[in-house]
Amino acid sequence: MNENESPEDRAFRAEVRDWLESNLSGEFAHARGLGGPGREHEAHEERLAWERHMAAAGWTCVGWPKEHGGRGATVRQQVIFHEEYALADAPARVNHIGENLLGPTIIAFGTEEQKARFLPPIVAVEELWCQGYSEPDAGSDLANVQTRAELRDGEWVVTGQKVWTSLALEADWCFVVCRTEPGSSRHTGLSYLLVPMKADGVDIRPIVQLTGTSEFNEVFFDGARTDAANIVGAPGDGWRIAMATLGFERGVATLGQQVGFRREFEGVLELARRTGAIDDPLLRDRLVRSHMGLEIMRLNAMRTMAGVAAGAPGPESSISKLVWGTWHRELGELAMDVLGAAGLVADGEPYDLNDWQRLFLFSRSDTIYAGSNEIQRNIIAERVLGLPREARG
Repeated sequence: MNENESPEDRAFRAEVRDWLESNLSGEFAHARGLGGPGREHEAHEERLAWERHMAAAGWTCVGWPKEHGGRGATVRQQVIFHEEYALADAPARVNHIGENLLGPTIIAFGTEEQKARFLPPIVAVEELWCQGYSEPDAGSDLANVQTRAELRDGEWVVTGQKVWTSLALEADWCFVVCRTEPGSSRHTGLSYLLVPMKADGVDIRPIVQLTGTSEFNEVFFDGARTDAANIVGAPGDGWRIAMATLGFERGVATLGQQVGFRREFEGVLELARRTGAIDDPLLRDRLVRSHMGLEIMRLNAMRTMAGVAAGAPGPESSISKLVWGTWHRELGELAMDVLGAAGLVADGEPYDLNDWQRLFLFSRSDTIYAGSNEIQRNIIAERVLGLPREARG
């Protein structure tokens, strides 16, 4: 994509920047910088109020078509919005999964009734979503899903377990990949269901992470029910729909994410200068390589945005996930090495972590969630480069 912005894009950037500057003040001034990976427990109600304030002003779902409540922003303008949002140090979004994953999936594959029912509450931030993909034996190998659903008396009855379900405690709904054809295996016989999280038979159990927080959860479905109409696509077509959702997850929001990464890198660089660690030639070399990685990451993401403009991104989007997951994990390791021995000591009792310790611990998951590095390499090899498929037993 062309880095040169048109006059229209420059005007849009100024509009976004001015609105954020004017509105991240008063009652929302303290919201700057709140939330994010490893810190999703922070000020949930305040961040929810902020996002509803954005919705009232028309600043949610900016890339959605206007007929579905969005602004119809171009891909370039969506990139601008996410960049400016990150540059303003605005609070981490609470509606990311609904706005960037489920919403685009419903727009692409949902019925008109589903669009009318589910899209407006996402735009207004009235209903929050979580993702029911991974299971204890179906994480990176998602095709091994065992959660099942049967159609009985006009309802899908769901039984099984999901794990690593981000933000399940706050969610109103979950999009669940489950097996609806008895005796099916692997990619066949799966369906994509929309299940209310407050339904009887849904049990959510937080998982305490290395950071001491609980963004991730286990979710147990014990005969949980959802209406027969709450299936996206046809029965048995769940794998195709689920893969499209993952493509949307790696869309334009990653550009805003990278602004946050740049801020973290600059913080590590300043820490190295303050502690004198920058005088170590090995650490200085790693800082240079980290900066180079940031630039490569951005250029690659901009290149793959053409897939967003054409609809759901293709398998090339796996490159972005592989690159940013690995880079961010290595930044956490670099931060700890810059801190030295001080990085081994908590700030306070019982487990009060500083930003760099939290970065190091949470970024261990970056190369696992949303598709592990190993799986991303297989996708790139087989579906992008056309190499022979990996031998499977």
